[in-house]
Amino acid sequence: MAENGGSIAGGNRKSRKKQELSPYHDRIIYPACRVGLILGLDLLVFLCLIQWVLNVSKNPSGPGAESILEDELGLYEYNLPPELIAQEPAPKRDGSRLLHLEVGTGAIGHHRFSDLGGLLRPGDVLVVNQTKVVPARLLGRKKTGGRVEVLLLTVPLGRPGPEVLEGLVKGAKGLKPGLEMEFGQGLRARVVEVHGYGRCGLLFQGPDRDWVDLLNELGRIPLPPYIKRAHAPGAGSLDAARYQTVYAQAAGAVAAPTAGLHFTPQVLADLESRGIERVSLTLHVGYGTFKPVTAETLAAHRVDPEEYVFPEQAADVLNSTRSGGGRVVAVGTKVTRVLESCGSDGRFTPGHGTTDLYIYPPYAFRAVDVLQTNFHLPRSSLLALVCAFAGTEFVLDAYRHAVKAGFRFYSYGDVMLIL
Repeated sequence: MAENGGSIAGGNRKSRKKQELSPYHDRIIYPACRVGLILGLDLLVFLCLIQWVLNVSKNPSGPGAESILEDELGLYEYNLPPELIAQEPAPKRDGSRLLHLEVGTGAIGHHRFSDLGGLLRPGDVLVVNQTKVVPARLLGRKKTGGRVEVLLLTVPLGRPGPEVLEGLVKGAKGLKPGLEMEFGQGLRARVVEVHGYGRCGLLFQGPDRDWVDLLNELGRIPLPPYIKRAHAPGAGSLDAARYQTVYAQAAGAVAAPTAGLHFTPQVLADLESRGIERVSLTLHVGYGTFKPVTAETLAAHRVDPEEYVFPEQAADVLNSTRSGGGRVVAVGTKVTRVLESCGSDGRFTPGHGTTDLYIYPPYAFRAVDVLQTNFHLPRSSLLALVCAFAGTEFVLDAYRHAVKAGFRFYSYGDVMLIL
């Protein structure tokens, strides 16, 4: 299913390739032809020049590569003053500001998240991600005595054993196979694979206890790197409570589904009283959510596969909603990827699997009608998804509007509702 979705997300690659080449024909090849005719260049030299231009445009790997990448990814860039990167959650979850976008009219409105019920319609259904963040950041010491910090990139099941787990080691200098670490309570790890940029395969040994219990006792909250803390927050901290949705149920995420951080029991009760139903699915958010686009083109980027569970009950409610003319409201980009992976021909199919669906412009949405999402990093796959939903120019105009109006950005920041 994910493979099919990926091909749909990419659109028509042949036509895309023609679009990529067209600027070079317009700006370089045609003018070069005119100059060549005027100056009477040697035919062989002239043809070599044309071939070089075509090679650069088809295979951006030389000095021109950076400019080609810059031209495309520059569309997903915006200027953000550092003080607008939220370092703390809003005093009240539902006190976050809400930027309301209407795609059909181009209207932009300012609200508080507590106003959400008045912006939706009776018969709409919210789809939320009930994953629960696990304190997957481990602080320990190398066997040689130096301090070490490891972020588990996925939350393991069961007990520490022979399974090799992927982790991200902070301060990876000297990282090599055989390096041993200790984290307390008898939990130890040895590096068995080195993947580069601090990522490595780790073989753990430890007590006969469940991984989630161990991490709840030993681990720290895995805040994203743009939220600065003097010390890694642990159990009982403000971050432990607020970097978690109020409806979190299934432990397994190493990053929060941030679009859902604004909900309170009061907001959920208000939605229910207005005839707006809520269903849940589960996708355990991995560290790949922060993965930047580093490929030569936007189309060449890949998102990491993520496991999801889409229950039959949720699919039945959404199918009934669609039949009755209601709208499907996706709370977050992760929920959007699951719904777009499991919805086609106007129907939703439940299931348990993985999705690597990567959504970027142009993409024809078939499952999601309304999107609630936080503000995302420039040049990210998450921003590309939002641009595919509402239009690149409109979304980037809205981002610039939000910056000017002092909205707060990223995980602990404010929220958008796009209809």
